[in-house]
Amino acid sequence: MAFKFEKLRVWQKALELSSLVHNVTREFPKEEMFILTSQIKRAADSVNLNIAEGSTGQSNKEFVKFLRYSLRSNIEVVSCIFIAKERDIISKENFDKIYSMSEEILTMISALIKRLENE
Repeated sequence: MAFKFEKLRVWQKALELSSLVHNVTREFPKEEMFILTSQIKRAADSVNLNIAEGSTGQSNKEFVKFLRYSLRSNIEVVSCIFIAKERDIISKENFDKIYSMSEEILTMISALIKRLENE
Protein backbone atom coordinates (compact mmCIF):
# COMPACT_ATOMS: atom_id res chain seq x y z
CA MET A 1 0.00 0.00 0.00
CA ALA A 2 1.66 3.16 -1.22
CA PHE A 3 -0.68 5.71 0.33
CA LYS A 4 -1.42 6.26 4.01
CA PHE A 5 -5.21 6.42 3.51
CA GLU A 6 -5.34 2.89 2.07
CA LYS A 7 -4.56 1.50 5.53
CA LEU A 8 -7.39 3.40 7.22
CA ARG A 9 -10.41 1.19 7.95
CA VAL A 10 -12.66 4.24 7.74
CA TRP A 11 -11.43 4.97 4.20
CA GLN A 12 -12.03 1.34 3.21
CA LYS A 13 -15.56 1.50 4.66
CA ALA A 14 -16.20 4.81 2.83
CA LEU A 15 -15.09 3.16 -0.41
CA GLU A 16 -17.66 0.42 0.22
CA LEU A 17 -20.32 3.09 0.82
CA SER A 18 -19.45 4.78 -2.46
CA SER A 19 -19.80 1.49 -4.33
CA LEU A 20 -23.07 0.66 -2.61
CA VAL A 21 -24.55 4.07 -3.41
CA HIS A 22 -23.40 3.75 -7.02
CA ASN A 23 -25.12 0.38 -7.38
CA VAL A 24 -28.32 1.43 -5.60
CA THR A 25 -28.70 4.62 -7.64
CA ARG A 26 -28.67 2.60 -10.87
CA GLU A 27 -32.24 1.71 -9.92
CA PHE A 28 -33.32 5.35 -9.49
CA PRO A 29 -35.63 6.78 -12.18
CA LYS A 30 -34.03 8.60 -15.10
CA GLU A 31 -35.69 11.89 -14.12
CA GLU A 32 -33.57 11.83 -10.93
CA MET A 33 -30.29 11.36 -12.84
CA PHE A 34 -29.19 14.99 -12.64
CA ILE A 35 -30.90 15.70 -9.34
CA LEU A 36 -30.91 13.24 -6.46
CA THR A 37 -28.81 10.54 -8.14
CA SER A 38 -26.02 12.98 -8.88
CA GLN A 39 -26.21 14.54 -5.42
CA ILE A 40 -26.02 11.32 -3.42
CA LYS A 41 -23.23 9.90 -5.59
CA ARG A 42 -21.15 13.05 -5.21
CA ALA A 43 -21.76 13.07 -1.44
CA ALA A 44 -20.78 9.39 -1.08
CA ASP A 45 -17.64 9.92 -3.15
CA SER A 46 -16.80 12.99 -1.08
CA VAL A 47 -16.79 10.95 2.14
CA ASN A 48 -14.04 8.81 0.70
CA LEU A 49 -12.14 11.55 -1.13
CA ASN A 50 -11.87 13.88 1.86
CA ILE A 51 -10.48 11.13 4.06
CA ALA A 52 -7.84 10.38 1.44
CA GLU A 53 -6.99 14.01 0.75
CA GLY A 54 -6.61 14.92 4.40
CA SER A 55 -4.62 11.88 5.42
CA THR A 56 -1.38 12.40 3.53
CA GLY A 57 1.18 15.09 4.18
CA GLN A 58 -1.06 17.02 6.53
CA SER A 59 -0.87 17.98 10.18
CA ASN A 60 -3.39 16.41 12.53
CA LYS A 61 -5.25 19.72 12.63
CA GLU A 62 -5.50 19.79 8.84
CA PHE A 63 -6.51 16.12 8.68
CA VAL A 64 -9.28 16.79 11.22
CA LYS A 65 -10.57 19.59 8.98
CA PHE A 66 -10.88 17.15 6.06
CA LEU A 67 -12.45 14.51 8.31
CA ARG A 68 -15.11 17.03 9.27
CA TYR A 69 -15.83 17.63 5.57
CA SER A 70 -16.12 13.88 5.18
CA LEU A 71 -18.47 13.69 8.15
CA ARG A 72 -20.75 16.33 6.63
CA SER A 73 -20.80 14.50 3.31
CA ASN A 74 -21.71 11.30 5.12
CA ILE A 75 -24.65 13.06 6.76
CA GLU A 76 -25.64 14.39 3.34
CA VAL A 77 -25.81 10.80 2.05
CA VAL A 78 -28.22 9.96 4.87
CA SER A 79 -30.38 12.97 4.10
CA CYS A 80 -30.46 11.97 0.43
CA ILE A 81 -31.72 8.48 1.24
CA PHE A 82 -34.49 10.00 3.33
CA ILE A 83 -35.48 12.07 0.30
CA ALA A 84 -35.34 8.94 -1.86
CA LYS A 85 -37.53 7.15 0.68
CA GLU A 86 -40.06 9.99 0.62
CA ARG A 87 -40.13 9.79 -3.19
CA ASP A 88 -40.55 6.00 -3.10
CA ILE A 89 -37.43 5.41 -5.17
CA ILE A 90 -35.34 3.36 -2.73
CA SER A 91 -36.19 0.00 -1.27
CA LYS A 92 -36.32 -0.45 2.49
CA GLU A 93 -33.47 -2.95 2.23
CA ASN A 94 -31.20 -0.50 0.38
CA PHE A 95 -32.21 2.36 2.66
CA ASP A 96 -31.30 0.25 5.70
CA LYS A 97 -27.95 -0.84 4.19
CA ILE A 98 -26.86 2.70 3.36
CA TYR A 99 -28.14 4.07 6.66
CA SER A 100 -26.31 1.40 8.68
CA MET A 101 -23.07 1.84 6.77
CA SER A 102 -23.28 5.63 7.12
CA GLU A 103 -23.90 5.28 10.84
CA GLU A 104 -20.82 3.07 11.17
CA ILE A 105 -18.72 5.56 9.18
CA LEU A 106 -19.99 8.42 11.37
CA THR A 107 -18.79 6.56 14.46
CA MET A 108 -15.42 5.76 12.88
CA ILE A 109 -14.78 9.32 11.68
CA SER A 110 -15.81 10.77 15.04
CA ALA A 111 -13.44 8.41 16.87
CA LEU A 112 -10.57 9.27 14.51
CA ILE A 113 -11.18 12.99 14.98
CA LYS A 114 -11.16 12.57 18.76
CA ARG A 115 -7.94 10.55 18.63
CA LEU A 116 -6.18 13.07 16.39
CA GLU A 117 -7.28 16.00 18.54
CA ASN A 118 -5.86 14.31 21.63
CA GLU A 119 -2.43 13.57 20.13
